[in-house]
Amino acid sequence: MHLPATDRPPRVLHLTQPVDGGVARVVTDLVRAQLAAGLHVSVACPESPLTQTLGALGADVHAWSATRAPGPTLVREVRLLTRVIEDVRPDLVHAHSAKAGLAGRLALRGRIPTVFQPHAWSFEAVGGATASLALNWERRGARWASRVVCVSEAERVTGVRAGIRARYTVIPNGIDPERFGPEVPDGTGDTDGTDHTGRAALLPDLPPEAPLVVCVGRLCRQKGQDVLLRAWASVTQRVPGARLVLVGDGPDAGPLRARAPRSVVFAGAVADAAPWYRAADLVVLPSRWEGMALAPLEAMASGRPVVVTEVDGARESMPPSLAPHCLVPPRDPARLATAVAELLRDPLLRESLGHQGRRHVLTTHDVRHTAESVAEVYRDLIGRPVPTQSRESIHS
Repeated sequence: MHLPATDRPPRVLHLTQPVDGGVARVVTDLVRAQLAAGLHVSVACPESPLTQTLGALGADVHAWSATRAPGPTLVREVRLLTRVIEDVRPDLVHAHSAKAGLAGRLALRGRIPTVFQPHAWSFEAVGGATASLALNWERRGARWASRVVCVSEAERVTGVRAGIRARYTVIPNGIDPERFGPEVPDGTGDTDGTDHTGRAALLPDLPPEAPLVVCVGRLCRQKGQDVLLRAWASVTQRVPGARLVLVGDGPDAGPLRARAPRSVVFAGAVADAAPWYRAADLVVLPSRWEGMALAPLEAMASGRPVVVTEVDGARESMPPSLAPHCLVPPRDPARLATAVAELLRDPLLRESLGHQGRRHVLTTHDVRHTAESVAEVYRDLIGRPVPTQSRESIHS
């Protein structure tokens, strides 16, 4: 859909903190799609590699100094956002994740159409009195959100059951199936598509026959790498020679390194995880909570089988046929170890699961569908046409 030349494109302001991980990738994909469609897109976020990426795409980026968690700096952060909003004069504000959702809604108080996208609820990330405070805020703050966009039906149900009364829309996360594809150079892939040439480049000391498990995600409590390490000894007992690579960085990097055996490799933060997916025999994400994680979608798009914990969005992110093999309870190292070991010992099943996952992502989690659905929400809230990018322009 394209606007008549006489109509001014809507001005959209995205607010985000954090500036890394899945939230940053979602924001980047939306900004890219909206710029390609002709919208005027601004972003307020802390100075980081994300600001450089968004600026290179053509977004109007405003530096917003904000910590990841609420604290004594909140009043100053709200004031800074108020100035940005006054400068941008947006038709709509889209706040991503808990901190931006908190500061943005306090700054706006419903004066401008506001979309809040939790990317997993804040009260799930904490416990005790802090969880109660976070839940009370989400209940009160919902009145200042014109729409709450959840990335899975399970995330919406979690909000409803928690007493958050809002106008909800569910828009599943999407990924670029061409960026995350299973293709490998001719003659270098196994029958299941494993990229052995790429694996050798990434891990030159790894024996070619070694089963390889990859976990992509921020090294933090949410992503559950500590649970995976507790399961790993059992995996290597059942599958001798197996190797595990943790791709990512974060606050738990030190403690995880201290407890990891020699069969675990820390790859650190990477600009592009696609080569790691293609090199893996199996991708694992043992999260404690999620809205709908991107890593399993990216892995499935790459033709890789996955094992994930059954948290919000996990079952919705895969076809039903994968669930018996790929879903395990959260915080359960024994069940996680069993699922990982069984798949490592069954290459034909891994190949089948990889093909099924790839087909599912192509039909259900294409990022173009996500961008179009978000445009529909914007159109409803501002009461005027919102252009959407053509399918041909997504990679331009």
